[in-house]
Amino acid sequence: MIKSYQNLKKILIGGCYNLAFYQSLLLSKDYNCSNTLNTIIFYYIDLKVVITQDKVFEQLNVLESVHIVYCSSLNNSFIQQIITLTKPCKLKSLFMSKILQIESIQLLLQKSGDYLENFGFEFEFYYNLSLKQQLLELRVITKYCKNIKFIDFYGFDQLFNLIENIQQKLNHLIIRISDDTLYYSLNNNIEYSSNILQNLGQVLPSKLEYLSLTLYIKENDFRTFLENILINKLLIKQIGSYDILHYTKEYIMKKKRVNYLSNRNFEDKIDLYDLKDEVKEFKLYNIRVRSWDDFSFTGNIYNLLKEVD
Repeated sequence: MIKSYQNLKKILIGGCYNLAFYQSLLLSKDYNCSNTLNTIIFYYIDLKVVITQDKVFEQLNVLESVHIVYCSSLNNSFIQQIITLTKPCKLKSLFMSKILQIESIQLLLQKSGDYLENFGFEFEFYYNLSLKQQLLELRVITKYCKNIKFIDFYGFDQLFNLIENIQQKLNHLIIRISDDTLYYSLNNNIEYSSNILQNLGQVLPSKLEYLSLTLYIKENDFRTFLENILINKLLIKQIGSYDILHYTKEYIMKKKRVNYLSNRNFEDKIDLYDLKDEVKEFKLYNIRVRSWDDFSFTGNIYNLLKEVD
């Protein structure tokens, strides 16, 4: 047992794991984690059961990155353990689905500083708008964290200023609306999507490594978007029934604004990758078509962490 856990370099603590066991493992001198462990990932767990985390962090001598991925109970109790550390807080990833106390989040971002590179919101449209607005209005992200490279937005309609402020570093961007049109207002989805497509191209970096969009897409909005982009990997999950393939060919294929492309229609479940004749045509222009399932990080942030870490 001891040998199997000795010299650990990376550990993922998820919802089904025995947290008490891992905390005792990290604190134990028998496993030598203090001199080998460089990465900790908290992945979809309830942080209120994570205790004595400050003691763990203090004794890890070679820790290079901590990742918090859509964990619940990211509250003042847990954050206080982080911000009172005497060592630098090497929080590299912070993905949130809820803000309990804006002041605590501000202190956490201040403590993290330029270590933070990956940042995500997964707020629903009905979520407390005042907290969402405060997060941007306080400008705590760009004020304290100037090295953001990856952002995941979900149901968040005030993002352009933030993107503009981190243009120089940004290389991975995911923007999503809900594809559950029965739950959310269709008009809100259309309006939000249209605003994104009409304005996003103007604020993106001149070159972007990865952009994934899950939006309600209308033809004219899509054309406006394509006129202003230069992206290595573009993923599109289209909500709605408009035919956007001809614009895809005109701007992506013939003007070579993208190197890798993935396109799936949510309504009819058609993936461009399955249309073999279309894939061959894109290949003639040196554009590689990939399937959405293979190419998307949406819903699987852990895979993205493996790529950008």
